[in-house]
Amino acid sequence: MLDYHPSSDLLKNKVILVTGAGDGIGRQAALSFGAHGATVVLLGKTVKKLEAVYDELLAQGSPEPAIIPLDLQGATKQNYLDMTATLRQQFGRLDGVLFNAGQLGALGPFEMIGEDEWDKVMQVNVKSQMLMTQALLPLLKDSKPASIVYTSSGVGKRGRAYWGSYAISKFATEGMMQVLAAELADSGVRANCINPGATRTGMRARAYPAEAPSSLRTPAEIMGPYLYLMGDDSLSVNGQSIDAQGDRVAQTAQPRAQADSQGKIG
Repeated sequence: MLDYHPSSDLLKNKVILVTGAGDGIGRQAALSFGAHGATVVLLGKTVKKLEAVYDELLAQGSPEPAIIPLDLQGATKQNYLDMTATLRQQFGRLDGVLFNAGQLGALGPFEMIGEDEWDKVMQVNVKSQMLMTQALLPLLKDSKPASIVYTSSGVGKRGRAYWGSYAISKFATEGMMQVLAAELADSGVRANCINPGATRTGMRARAYPAEAPSSLRTPAEIMGPYLYLMGDDSLSVNGQSIDAQGDRVAQTAQPRAQADSQGKIG
């Protein structure tokens, strides 16, 4: 999948929403989608970061993007409904969504998981995705074929000690995708997951502070699966969980006992 070579106009005339678009994999996905012809809607909590990606998209000759500043930690169902109404009014369609925003939370023993910490992780990684998907589904169904891509993790497929709330939230993400994919099987909308694997991002550095960044692939190097699932080459793919780095699925590094509880959203 890493060696997927899409046509330059793979996403021409498509409108794609990317959450967590201000940094890391979300930023690179937005740039890659735009480079292949998509009009990208950049969603995140940090306006300055989103504006920087906006400028990068224009500089590379992509269609003019849009920005939606939204903090998923405090967003409500009405916020997502209002957002959907704005997208319908401005673009009249939505062809794809990449749910990339995530909250890492604190890494440590299960018995030490705090209720507030649990709620913060679940709010961003699970509840916000459920509410946003519900709000966007009518628009996606009107634009069929359409693609929903959730971000999974290796620890969301096989539980790992000390990954607590984050790992459990990713198991939930996998389950949500499977339920949705089954319900949407005949709708023209498909749902899948991508596990990006060990990638050179800020969140990865917080979880594995002793790891050499140079040993990791950059977000740009793992974009093949993201482009594939957003484009029409994958119209028959539904309900699948894809490892972006299948050759590096097994991880041997040990996380530190505690990671910064402020996850990357913007």
